[in-house]
Amino acid sequence: MNQTRIDHGPLRVVEESPAYWRAVFDSPPLNLVGSAVIEGLYRLLARMDASGELRVVVFESANPDFFLAHFDMSGDTADAVRRTGRSGLGQPHDVLLRLSEHPVVSIAKIRGRARGIGSEFALACDMRFASRENTLLGQPEVGSGVIPGAGGTERLPLLVGRGRALEVILGSDDFDGETAERYGYVNRALPDAELDDFVDTFARRIASFDRRPLAAAKRLVDQGSLPSVDRLLDGRRAFGETLTWPETHRRQAALFARGMQQEGDLENRFGAHLTDLLGDAAED
Repeated sequence: MNQTRIDHGPLRVVEESPAYWRAVFDSPPLNLVGSAVIEGLYRLLARMDASGELRVVVFESANPDFFLAHFDMSGDTADAVRRTGRSGLGQPHDVLLRLSEHPVVSIAKIRGRARGIGSEFALACDMRFASRENTLLGQPEVGSGVIPGAGGTERLPLLVGRGRALEVILGSDDFDGETAERYGYVNRALPDAELDDFVDTFARRIASFDRRPLAAAKRLVDQGSLPSVDRLLDGRRAFGETLTWPETHRRQAALFARGMQQEGDLENRFGAHLTDLLGDAAED
């Protein structure tokens, strides 16, 4: 089978056919969402816009432990956050909106950890299929002193309902693949050994259909199932405000002191660290 491979920085695109592409996140060691990943997604979207044959894109990770860890909090993404896309949202949020509204079908094949904007990226895709044994999903922002800022508070309730969305967001803990499937966080959680074949077969099935009915059906479903741009803008503004709070600065400093954005126990078990992050001060 002939494949075309194109690198967009830390996003590698494998064109299985003109109608079916795989986009592979490869930004070691943790697949943090930084400026290079965002720029790679914009370049991919430009190529998706230009293709008249593409039907489906599957997003996956080269790292079996991290699909997308979370937002890069080192300051690398500051310029991207300040720059706005055509929606009026900052670039990290704009790129997810464009993906969710795109006529091409998007599928997240999740293996490993997807937290924060990594989870929000998966939520922005049209469908999510996860490894039952090797998936951890979460929105740990509240326990980290902020709030989900890239659509988590807007998209997650539409999938799982209000109560479960509050459990995920306010509890700031990790959810395994089986629980995520039961909640509706993902479409299905499959045995890890079956995940690749299942998603590939499903993507090839979609790729065999005509583009116009696929796009028309997706557009009609989107009308009743996607949050408005105004709601996403409200979330972005609220997220920006949290970054000015002194308690947020304390929690972010404590996270970096424990090893955030480095390989190790904090990134592996993020949710478990949040309840005692500030020690006794967390109860004040």
